[in-house]
Amino acid sequence: MISSLLSWFTDPASWSGGDGIPSRLLEHVGYTVVVIVLAAAIAVPIGLGVGHTGRARWLVTVANSLRAVPTLGLLFAVALWLGPTIRGALAFTIPSICVLVLLAIPPLLAGTYAGIESVDPAARDAAEGVGMSSLQVLRQVELPNALPLLLSGLRSAVLQVVATATIAAYIGLGGLGRYLVDGIALGDYPTTAGGAILVAVLAVLLDGAIALVQRRVVSPGLRAGSRAVGGRGKDSGNAPVEATDTSLLDDPRVRA
Repeated sequence: MISSLLSWFTDPASWSGGDGIPSRLLEHVGYTVVVIVLAAAIAVPIGLGVGHTGRARWLVTVANSLRAVPTLGLLFAVALWLGPTIRGALAFTIPSICVLVLLAIPPLLAGTYAGIESVDPAARDAAEGVGMSSLQVLRQVELPNALPLLLSGLRSAVLQVVATATIAAYIGLGGLGRYLVDGIALGDYPTTAGGAILVAVLAVLLDGAIALVQRRVVSPGLRAGSRAVGGRGKDSGNAPVEATDTSLLDDPRVRA
């Protein structure tokens, strides 16, 4: 099996054409990027609003309930519903993208909400004390402090999309999942194993890339993990954060 797998990876035919590894890899990454962008455009603003105002927390609960929906069943249901109304190859692509977006929203929404909710109330009070508006508090205080949990939600969403896009190949989506679906259908196990390895490597690489970005954009004080603080509200115990930026407390107007 190992020799067959190595032969598949070293075969020039595996690296050329529309069914080659580079083409399938670009398709998979493309689907992932599109889905994450669409899901973030929906989930992040909602998470910021719910965490900042403390209202409509039921939206987070409803979004988390989507995680219990069987992925493959949802894929087939949406494909049968939307497919007949769409012509061409998009009849397979659009339903898959819609389902992947639905599955990526919960971790993004939960991470954003938890990050905002867990910001130290003292930091908020200090910001308001120096005359910041509600929007400025959100943008300059809460969002920077929420980045660790927000990016953790992003990493979870990316891993879920990479894995689920593989399953979506059952209803005609391209990407690396074609190797698994077609390999199983034809009894070509080296192709199936090769596709599985490629998906795993892609997931690890993307997770590592986001981890590097997280190290650069998150304040060193938040990465230090010197202490955990609770946010406001009854749900704050479920949303720990490593540390918070209390630089506003050093403002002489606040101390006065």
